[in-house]
Amino acid sequence: MTSRRPCRSLLVLHSTAALLAAGSLLVTFRHGVEERPVALAFGVLVAVGELTLPRSRFRPGPREAAPLGAAGSLSYALLGEHAGHPTHHGVAQVVAVVVAASLLGCVPQLARGQGPVLDHLARRVLAVGFAAVCFQPLYNHGMFDRWRGPGYALLLLALLVLTVLCDAVVAAALARSRTGWPFAPLLRDELRSVPGIGSAVCATGAVMALAVAVVGLWALPVFCVPLLLTQLSLRRYAAVRATYRQTIASLARATEIAGYTPAGHARRVAALSQAVGRDLRLTEPELTVLEYAALMHDIGQLSLVDPVPAGATAGLPAAEQRRIALLGGAVVRQTGADAQVAAVVERQADPYPEQPLAARIIRAVNAYEEKVRDAGPGGPLTALEELRLGTGGEYAPEVVEALARVLSRGCLTLPGSG
Repeated sequence: MTSRRPCRSLLVLHSTAALLAAGSLLVTFRHGVEERPVALAFGVLVAVGELTLPRSRFRPGPREAAPLGAAGSLSYALLGEHAGHPTHHGVAQVVAVVVAASLLGCVPQLARGQGPVLDHLARRVLAVGFAAVCFQPLYNHGMFDRWRGPGYALLLLALLVLTVLCDAVVAAALARSRTGWPFAPLLRDELRSVPGIGSAVCATGAVMALAVAVVGLWALPVFCVPLLLTQLSLRRYAAVRATYRQTIASLARATEIAGYTPAGHARRVAALSQAVGRDLRLTEPELTVLEYAALMHDIGQLSLVDPVPAGATAGLPAAEQRRIALLGGAVVRQTGADAQVAAVVERQADPYPEQPLAARIIRAVNAYEEKVRDAGPGGPLTALEELRLGTGGEYAPEVVEALARVLSRGCLTLPGSG
């Protein structure tokens, strides 16, 4: 029941994109394609750009999945001239060419059933449609004739910035619909990515549109090379981050393999901690630190001679909890992980007023996970009530209430929960 509204938003966004795409294709088929060499060149550029979509739903790198495809799409939407001659393609043809090329470029992903392809296509159609509607009708009616030289370039950049901001809102709305997470932090994270890869997309799109207007289609391969190289570098960086995360997750399983904690405990604590962190509006870098610290929060138990029954450290004396936490932080530092991750692991057993927010979250979520496991029937409600009773001295009240909100939404699927 709690996910009905997000699902409705997802349906609205997908339906709007589908109607725009279908209408544009019908209009283009009926009236034919204007400037076919230009349309073909931009279509090939967009299709090649879309072939670089990530192969999995996990995307630790840039927010824009295919920046070369985005730049080519936006450049075509803002194209007014070709080698000094005015173009006559309109909004419908821009959207139709981008849709056809994007679908062609996404065929490998669709065949494998991998990646958030539908959301990506909806974003692409809506963003390009917005840019084309803002530019093409006004340009074709001569509204931009007085904008020449630097003024015209600034106008294109302004339209691209507006388009990127619109795309950020759509992306946050799609993520909200998929996950049920709060919209405001999702939008903030999308906007924070704009000065990075978003600025490169805007600059490349504007430069390609201006260059094609002067020298023709030969400008496309020349001006897309820098963005292509940047994209390849970002892909390699994202692959390194994904490998690092997998290493952290494998290290976190050491306590499970050694029999110190139940199977899947670290993954469940990490997943639920991230959901609570999103509810508390943590930024993306803060959520990454929270995830890594939650995965390794029990690593200090490897120093124990005798395992704690079921790995339930929440019931140990405070001094013993702190000793295990400090040992865990020392182990994390030896792995070369971020010092912030080690600090969170070390301080998870401190009194909560002295803890950073990430440590407060892990402490409450870890206790909840242990109490649910031991409470039997009605475990979640019983465990949550016990946490609320402990907010006077053990658990941060704002974290417990955020945990209650996350659980009430029922939109989280915990790893290993079946």
